Amino acid sequence: MASIPILLIILSVFSVAMNAKAQTEYPKNITRGSILSPNTINSSWPSPSGLFSFGFYPEGNGFRVGIWMATDKPETRVVVWTANPDVPPCSPDATLELKGRLVLRTEQGEEKNVTYNDDLPDPATSAAMLDDGNFQLFNGSGYLMWQSFDYPTDTILGGQVLTSDSWLQSSISRSDHSSGLFMLRMQNDGNLVCYPANISNNPDTAYWSSGTFSYAAMLNLSHLGYLSLEGSYGKPIRFLSNGSYPVKNKTIIHRATLDSDGIFRKYSHYIVSNVSSKVTEKWSSMQNPCDVKGICGLNSFCQVVNNKSECSCYPGFVSVEPSMMFLGCYQNFSAESYGDKEEADPALRYNFTSLNNIRWDDPPYTVEILMEEACKGSCMNDFNCWAVLYESTRCRKYNFPLRYGKQSKDITTKALFKVKNIGMAKESNHNHPAPANDESRIKTVMFILGLSLGSVACLCFAFAVSSFIAYKHKYHRYKKLLENTKLGLAEDFTLQSFSYNELQQATNGFSEEKGRGTFGAVYKGILSEGNKTIAVKRLEKFVEEGVREFRAEMTTIGRTHHRNLVQLLGFCIEGSKKILVYEFMSNGSLADRLFKAVSPPTWQERVRFVFDVARGMFYLHEECGVHIIHCNLKPQNILLDDTWTAKISDFGLARLLPNQAKTSMGVQGTSLQYLAPEWQKNSLISVKADIYSFGIVLLEIICCRRNIEVNVSTPDEITLSKWVYKCFKARELHKLVEVEEVHFPTLERMIKVGLWCIQDDPDLRPLMKNVILMLEGTVNISEPPSPELIVLP
Repeated sequence: MASIPILLIILSVFSVAMNAKAQTEYPKNITRGSILSPNTINSSWPSPSGLFSFGFYPEGNGFRVGIWMATDKPETRVVVWTANPDVPPCSPDATLELKGRLVLRTEQGEEKNVTYNDDLPDPATSAAMLDDGNFQLFNGSGYLMWQSFDYPTDTILGGQVLTSDSWLQSSISRSDHSSGLFMLRMQNDGNLVCYPANISNNPDTAYWSSGTFSYAAMLNLSHLGYLSLEGSYGKPIRFLSNGSYPVKNKTIIHRATLDSDGIFRKYSHYIVSNVSSKVTEKWSSMQNPCDVKGICGLNSFCQVVNNKSECSCYPGFVSVEPSMMFLGCYQNFSAESYGDKEEADPALRYNFTSLNNIRWDDPPYTVEILMEEACKGSCMNDFNCWAVLYESTRCRKYNFPLRYGKQSKDITTKALFKVKNIGMAKESNHNHPAPANDESRIKTVMFILGLSLGSVACLCFAFAVSSFIAYKHKYHRYKKLLENTKLGLAEDFTLQSFSYNELQQATNGFSEEKGRGTFGAVYKGILSEGNKTIAVKRLEKFVEEGVREFRAEMTTIGRTHHRNLVQLLGFCIEGSKKILVYEFMSNGSLADRLFKAVSPPTWQERVRFVFDVARGMFYLHEECGVHIIHCNLKPQNILLDDTWTAKISDFGLARLLPNQAKTSMGVQGTSLQYLAPEWQKNSLISVKADIYSFGIVLLEIICCRRNIEVNVSTPDEITLSKWVYKCFKARELHKLVEVEEVHFPTLERMIKVGLWCIQDDPDLRPLMKNVILMLEGTVNISEPPSPELIVLP
């Protein structure tokens, strides 16, 4: 047994010696000033024996810079390294030049560094493409400045190592070498682990690991093909795959790649000729492709068909893009609040459909011991429950989105999904339900009518319907964001004009002040007709406009109608007196509920508040007749009705303010901490300023504290947004919600959304439609960069 490690050490030394010899003997024949360009003879720099090439290779309609095995035909090209994988392919007019750095120049003259390092110790004067697949840059004295082996993308080659705290990231596909969905990380603790990319690296999200632990370990692929984990002194900890002895007069190239399906594999290429090789898979980290977390997107599940993974949507969901199932699925109906008065019984709206043999790797938010019918009833009356895994009286309840779903005959659980009654079939045990959609019904109607109409009429009708379908398909997913309410303009809604005396009597001489904000004080009142409770706002800061202009603005605001906006009922204009009349919100402001209540809102209430505010802002920005920038979003301007639904108030009033008042609006008091940086820079104010404010509000709701809080245990916690980012980077989100039962995947998702919203650069902030898609879990959220968190003096 002892002879095996000795033999391996000898082989490793032999391999290293051969590598060193190759590096010293290869001529550095690429000199300073050398230029490559696509679609020309000089499009690449080959290695001495022609095994590898560095330069431009075609991808899509453009070209990328990378390294590939040159022993195969272009259609079977194996790319082993890609420069700047997250930058789109360049045009045929681009050039690559060695001029102290290796620079890619676009047709617009923009220069991008290919070596990821703008601060080389010395200018590079020469380069070499080696026969082991390593591309190197040297200074004038011949010292190595940079090499591609130190910056792997999705592959390591024979003689290459993956050092501690380094990683591989898969490509999107074999034909698209952009950064893909999976990551293989060589962790500091010596464990080699696979994760879904852009997801926090914790054990709950890992789907494969080597199970090794050693300080400063590394992954090594030797020239002889041994794939092993080694300790700090090169001592093997674990061999993942065997190698092969060198064969005289035969060349074998070994590579280990994190493939686009998330599985780490080792391949051996037996070189047959300069344009041909035989490739063999020698080792694979996993056998079941559905064990890869994230191979199917959110709200979809994986099943193995003919040894390949296939993804399907759950009942009530539609794929975002059928050709790219890793994007997941979104709801084809809207989740409604159970507080609506018209139809309080959820059983009248929803039913259950089932799928057998389903499992989710995410934990449920609660588990109950119930029989199946009782389990359905419990979920039906729980607003947060949209799916259940049921097995042997264990009722595991889940909210959306559902991650890491898998279907297999070995799984004994039954999945139950809450779906909308209207237009949905009753509960079915079919494993692949296919609810009819609008497009299929329209096509069927078109076909039937076509049989009875004349040919000209049929063609016209077909053209009209197909145009409608194309339009509907394009905008369908965003229309679904509006959920549960009357989303259009209230065409029959008419604002009531009040006299000053009416409102003075209704408020008992404006005696019961309920609050005071940027635009003036708010009073509680009761109208004599109908005994209706109202909120009366006396405007103080506004433009001295004429009656016609003010009435036009009020009519515009009054025509907005959404369940998450406070409804404007009427107004009063008498001389300098301008008063607005709103529906009365009996449960005060969100600020009172978050910061002053005896007990904080539950986790479920906070999540609901976030969605309420997001949907209201989305309506203002994109769906109402006149797109409105709120300019003053904060918890004090978010009110709660008698069902604890959050509604945005004071929207549209910024339209009445002069520019000077807008600039200074809220720069005092509570509004300071919600202002986007562009307010201070006198920059153009867009909807992105509201996005920033929403991000701060989101973090306050989730953490249930103000953004600026002086009475805290450590200085780091004074500014909530800074503290949140610190906890996020340290993977310590539990500190933000201590001693509370929360759903941590939802917490992490919301924290990510909040951090993206408060980026200093407005271009980095998402639009509200994307905010909601991210909050729902419909789309993946990349890790946010550090926002420039500025506290105004």
